[in-house]
Amino acid sequence: MNPILPKVFHGLRPAIVWKHFATLCAIPRPSKGEARLREHLRAWAVARGLTAVVDAAGNLIVRKNASAGSESAPGVVLQAHLDMVCQANADTPHDFARDALEPVLRDGCLLAEHTTLGADNGIGVALILAALEDDRLTRGPIEALFTVDEESGMSGARGLDPDALEGRRLLNLDTEEWGRFYLGCAGGIDVNARRAGQPELPPDAHAALRIDVRGLVGGHSGVNIHEGRGHAIKLLTRALRAIERRWPLRLASLRGGSARNALPREASAMLAVPREAVSGVAGLLAGLQAVFREELAGIDEGVTLCCTPGEVSRVMGSAEQAAWLAALHAAPQGIRRMSLRAPGVVETSDNLGIVDLAPEGGECHFLVRSLIDSAGAALAEEIVSLFTLSGAVAEISGHYPGWAPNPASPLLGVCREVHRRLFGGPPSVDVIHAGLECGIIRGKYPEMDMLSFGPTIHGAHAPGESVEVRSVEHCWRLLREMLAALAEQKA
Repeated sequence: MNPILPKVFHGLRPAIVWKHFATLCAIPRPSKGEARLREHLRAWAVARGLTAVVDAAGNLIVRKNASAGSESAPGVVLQAHLDMVCQANADTPHDFARDALEPVLRDGCLLAEHTTLGADNGIGVALILAALEDDRLTRGPIEALFTVDEESGMSGARGLDPDALEGRRLLNLDTEEWGRFYLGCAGGIDVNARRAGQPELPPDAHAALRIDVRGLVGGHSGVNIHEGRGHAIKLLTRALRAIERRWPLRLASLRGGSARNALPREASAMLAVPREAVSGVAGLLAGLQAVFREELAGIDEGVTLCCTPGEVSRVMGSAEQAAWLAALHAAPQGIRRMSLRAPGVVETSDNLGIVDLAPEGGECHFLVRSLIDSAGAALAEEIVSLFTLSGAVAEISGHYPGWAPNPASPLLGVCREVHRRLFGGPPSVDVIHAGLECGIIRGKYPEMDMLSFGPTIHGAHAPGESVEVRSVEHCWRLLREMLAALAEQKA
């Protein structure tokens, strides 16, 4: 698949997995832009004599027959998603629709320094491709399900036909901490708010300023939501509210975040203030930066507040500005409730992932997650109520169900036994607050027995994302041996 292997992948083990991940780094795969990669993988599968079809939703399904003597074993579905979250630092001119990723190796991890790496879920895809390629594996029938658009709406899983899959045991390879095996996940709901605006001329004798919040770590809005990381949009809103308490402020724009499922790392605003207020604004922001760094000590003390000259030709109407800033300031963000059923796991949370305001109007987007569908719906309805009170049009959309755990899962029993034999002890079994496609797939296949695991990935959904090389090798060993153990069973 990748005849010219980049130097960074030389010597990585298992080579059969890393060569496939090198291909995923070379071919762009943003959400809703996976077609080129999907066609490449389809052609690769057909060239190897495998059956490969693309369904109506755009998912790729590849089938491989059982190895000799295992024809009567139960079929196993291996599942991962093709797309990745596309995030880059503001000063990085990377085009995720065109440019290849350029990973580096450092301290036992493969990482992208200034962009996301796409190890979420590229490593899962690479592990499945390796399983399809390795003819030495003992296995029953394999169905590889490569879904699309997981990161921006899960439309691939939503569009999966209930008759598309034959296997009734599914291994999802889309979690991010080696040694933890997942039997359940949170569901999710999108909340979108918008309102039109009427542009106005800026006041006379104004000075135009640009304020930027930068330097935050960011991260996955499910996996990292409990860590107290900084939120660029909420911090910038606090700064703007502090300014307007002291000087007349007219807002021209406010933008932050680029994905509803990523913690916003950067946000910026253009505004007009009285000329005599410029030095005071700069001093206020310097003080706020110190406050934010103290509040975020140990997790995001690199936060910076920058104030530079800007240019403003139109500003938001006073009423629109007041409504937006009040609603964004009051909007819930982060953990709503910890789970009483799964101690130590977040039950319900939300993330204000994107804001884009201009004099002509604006919008913002939240992703609510919950292990309990009714609790997630309640929080989503609260957000709708808040923005409705502010005069915005707020709507709920894109609900996907959670995945209820089954502690008696036979697949988990096999996993525990194989893990104990390979690594000297049982795995940790948990429920994850992040959303997996398992909930949607389970809704279409109620009898499907499911389990999720994966390598250790740091900083998913943020620049600097990395994956621990050793954990990928562990995952490959476990996957091979689980397929062999399942091949010994009868359908």
